Amino acid sequence: MPDPENFGVAELADAAPGEVGRVLRLVEKPSEPATDLALVGVYMFTAQIHDAARAIEPSARGELEITDAIQYLVDAGRRVEPHIVRGWWKDTGRLDDMLEANRLILDNLGESVQGELVDSQVDGRVVIEPGARLERTTVRGPAIIGAGAQLRDCYIGPYTAIGENCRISNAEVEHSILLAGSSVCDLDGRMESSLLGRNVTVRRGDRQPRAYRFMVGDNSDISIL
Repeated sequence: MPDPENFGVAELADAAPGEVGRVLRLVEKPSEPATDLALVGVYMFTAQIHDAARAIEPSARGELEITDAIQYLVDAGRRVEPHIVRGWWKDTGRLDDMLEANRLILDNLGESVQGELVDSQVDGRVVIEPGARLERTTVRGPAIIGAGAQLRDCYIGPYTAIGENCRISNAEVEHSILLAGSSVCDLDGRMESSLLGRNVTVRRGDRQPRAYRFMVGDNSDISIL
């Protein structure tokens, strides 16, 4: 990565051409990285990782770092093998990154309408899963509507992923991710570039702005005043 200081960084032993050396050292977000090899965050562990996690202390951030646990295994002489990812990779630690990843996935979406459409219109590559019901709603793809979702009097714009059993009524949503069980109701404006966790409620109050952008964790309840 061109900015390895923003990631966990690996140092590997020298190896023969075409081979990858063993892991020597892992450092979480070093100010002066020794290499440009960032950890992609995909690991396969044996049960020994539990012993390592119990043996380490919290970092300066007050957290038990996965890099410290792996380093404990390295220092104990355990088998720790790296794999170099040479293809495309995207860090999804921020809202904009997650929305971009969502765009990339939806760009490869096919078309499948298995839910129920009542006076509704679907344009472009849209997936509507079984059990979803759309009434007086327009969906412009690429977009996906999860199983059991109920949409009424809505506009759903491109690059929107709506999870299972979501409820949306009298609202416009675009370029957003709604996880399972969320609801958006009666917004006098368009919600865009947003991420709602599971079972989040966003609804209209007495006064409100004309545009919204949210990143909201699970089980939240928001009224726009």
